[in-house]
Amino acid sequence: MTAQTILPANTLSSGSYNVDNGIRFDGSSAYMTLTPGSAGSQKIVTFSTWIKRSQLGEGSGPADVFMMYGYAGSSSDTRLYFTGDGDANDDRLYFQSTTSNTTHTALATNRKFRDPNAWYHIVINYNSSVSSPDTNHVEMFINGVKETSFATETYPSQNDVVYWTDDSLHTIGRRSDGGNLWYGGYMAETVMIDGQALDADSFGEFDDSGIWKPIDVSDLTFGTNGFYLEYKGSGTSANSSGLGADTSGNDHHFAVSGLAAIDQTTDTCTNNFATMNILANKVTAATFTEGNLVTSFANGRGACTSNHGLTTGKWYVEMNITTMPKDERFGLGISPFETKAEDLPHDVNNQGIDLSGYNAVIYANTDSGSGVIDNFFGNNTTRFDSFTGIIGMALDLTSATKTIAFSKAGAWVTGGGTSDTDFSNALKVDISTSFARHNAWHVACGTGNGDGTNGIFSMNFGSPAFAISSSNADGNGFGNFEYAVPSGYLALCTKNLATNG
Repeated sequence: MTAQTILPANTLSSGSYNVDNGIRFDGSSAYMTLTPGSAGSQKIVTFSTWIKRSQLGEGSGPADVFMMYGYAGSSSDTRLYFTGDGDANDDRLYFQSTTSNTTHTALATNRKFRDPNAWYHIVINYNSSVSSPDTNHVEMFINGVKETSFATETYPSQNDVVYWTDDSLHTIGRRSDGGNLWYGGYMAETVMIDGQALDADSFGEFDDSGIWKPIDVSDLTFGTNGFYLEYKGSGTSANSSGLGADTSGNDHHFAVSGLAAIDQTTDTCTNNFATMNILANKVTAATFTEGNLVTSFANGRGACTSNHGLTTGKWYVEMNITTMPKDERFGLGISPFETKAEDLPHDVNNQGIDLSGYNAVIYANTDSGSGVIDNFFGNNTTRFDSFTGIIGMALDLTSATKTIAFSKAGAWVTGGGTSDTDFSNALKVDISTSFARHNAWHVACGTGNGDGTNGIFSMNFGSPAFAISSSNADGNGFGNFEYAVPSGYLALCTKNLATNG
């Protein structure tokens, strides 16, 4: 069966297994460590994890990005990482084990993993206890299918060891012996099995539509130095309440560094939340961090769009403005496709619809001199003076009349310079004519001022990268928002898209 590389809406039955939490690594400072008190098996091991990448190589990206690393010193280590040397080989998946500076095991895929919008499931099983090493003694599975095409392919001799279940330093999220080669992205359901070489079907299954999904692994035998990280805790201590808590029963709790409670996410392999799309936004001004939720526009100019496209449904989004260029030229709205210009979403090249914070006007498909859909406050004067904080957006793409509404710090704009926390009084601007020009739209944000100040926004589609003080979910129980979600409006995630997208 062909492996699926994109996790769409959850199509398993209502009784299927759900993963509630994952963890987000920023790619620059976040990692986890464990040093077991004694050694386990080093000849028979299985590692499994789900990941969603947020940093890619593509010839100019970061260096090698390490997901799992075991370092025993004396040039002995075992590593799982994506290549990122700044050349055409970037983003291959690489598993390697080296003893005393001699690499005895190495598998580097031919294909490259460059979809930051998808969850991937990776399984490595290793067994050097047999006498005649062959391709079955180290196996790599991606989304339930055994990988068979490798650019590098070296298999172990009998009794060669790996350093993932010994008593040495284990690191998740970076290479720890030098270079600080960080992993940037999301991770969920991270499992180490000590003493068994298991196939992918011990950790997942194909649903009726051919999508690979996780299964409950709590009944597996984890072995002496095995562990199971569900990322259920939000604390920063190496204990059962921490982000790195081991729920296998072995209490191999990982210590965390550069991670905080906000890095525990509900963006997981069974409910994929939207992020900003680094593949569709090639504007040179944009820099993406924190799992592609925080965007900085150099010189205050640029635009970007979400990875989840919309054709129907009612959706709620929050944009947390942390730094705003002079004259408040932020934009929040929707765009029909990838942004093409280093300017606001409504730029004529981007063909979007957005609220301009500069003069509180909603524009569509043009520069700011024309194309006005609505003078949001009933005049053309600045109404977001020196504003930093949260702008809310409610999109109704289901009703016969398509509408867009905005809130400022929790109060919905009602028109004429007034606002109200009651959404029923919000000014819902008709965007039907502009919306009808295209079949699918994406949430878009940006800034159009080039005064030299970076515009920095943190987008919240329901799994935020900034602290939430009040915690509001949508009517389906999904999402974590600062302000109340209007009735009938939803967080932008695959579980909601399955029935409303």
